Amino acid sequence: MSVCDLAPGYIRAIAPYQPGKPTSELARELGMDESGIVKLASNENPLGVSPKALQAMRALLEGLARYPDGNGFELKQALSRRFGVAMDGIVLGNGSNDVLELAARAFLAPGLSAVYSQHAFAVYPLAVQAVGAQGIAVPAKDYGHDLDAMTHAVRADTRIVFIANPNNPTGTYVPGAALESFIAGLSPDVLVVLDEAYTEYLRPEHRYDSMAWLKKYPNLVITRTFSKVFGLAGLRVGYALSSAVIADLMNRVRQPFNVNSLSLAAAAAALDDEKFIRESYELNCLGMDQIVAGLKQQGLSHIPSYGNFVTFKVPGAAAVFQKLLRAGVIVRPIAAYGMPDHLRVSIGLESENARFLGALQQALAA
Repeated sequence: MSVCDLAPGYIRAIAPYQPGKPTSELARELGMDESGIVKLASNENPLGVSPKALQAMRALLEGLARYPDGNGFELKQALSRRFGVAMDGIVLGNGSNDVLELAARAFLAPGLSAVYSQHAFAVYPLAVQAVGAQGIAVPAKDYGHDLDAMTHAVRADTRIVFIANPNNPTGTYVPGAALESFIAGLSPDVLVVLDEAYTEYLRPEHRYDSMAWLKKYPNLVITRTFSKVFGLAGLRVGYALSSAVIADLMNRVRQPFNVNSLSLAAAAAALDDEKFIRESYELNCLGMDQIVAGLKQQGLSHIPSYGNFVTFKVPGAAAVFQKLLRAGVIVRPIAAYGMPDHLRVSIGLESENARFLGALQQALAA
């Protein structure tokens, strides 16, 4: 017997998360010039990094021999000012993936369960399985969360319900009133983890004040990230907002120094870069319209999206994905999400969107 055979069965059964293909990998595989490759696979900000974040990082370079602030005081202070929440209710993470996993580690164990939607973010089932708990995937409704079905799926052993709003990879959205009603209807001993990684892309008519819910629902955890609209995906920094007692439990299983010095400084600066946030949002609105119009022109249906990406249905999705790669355009296949006939494309610059639409047209004609 190998020592690996002694690892828990639920660990050995995990299928690792597959990230979007990097441009360097495609360049090596197909012998391409990396500078000519367009990556629209990972929902990154096409404008790059917040200028204020860059300035903050440059100011820190000579101090990198020192450990980061393990408590993240300055970033927590900035988040507290921005959202009107207490600092002792903030948990920082190595991306929002990290805080999602911290919630699972703090509240789940073998013999317990968590509920999430079909076609929801892949990290939910992975985080649940990694602690030996049982995941309950509730069939989606129009590719989005079926809140009534999720309510009925909660069992006596359920400790967490995960909800992504907007949802990745489908882009679907639950209106604030319906979402609050759902939270209010759950037992207070069930933790609700509301993943709002894409909330900054919501248009004004779709926005809601989830921060106000924290005082009303002590079983609520809100998670967000700096990887999307703030342009800091490479730094890996996210956060969770909750009651102080929940945050205390999550911090007990958090690794020391899980957010590095550059990430802490960049995130605090990016949070206040209103100009960059506004430009990123406006570019996304224009790019969304451009890609949706292009898909319709080619006779392809899509799932209405509230994030910074569009998921569309295409005949022979796997083959089309490969043709796009050979054309130097990287999108995201989502067969692993139970959607083998769909591809997901991130919103890029106008020229990148046009490049994608042109390559897609050629791929379908070939």
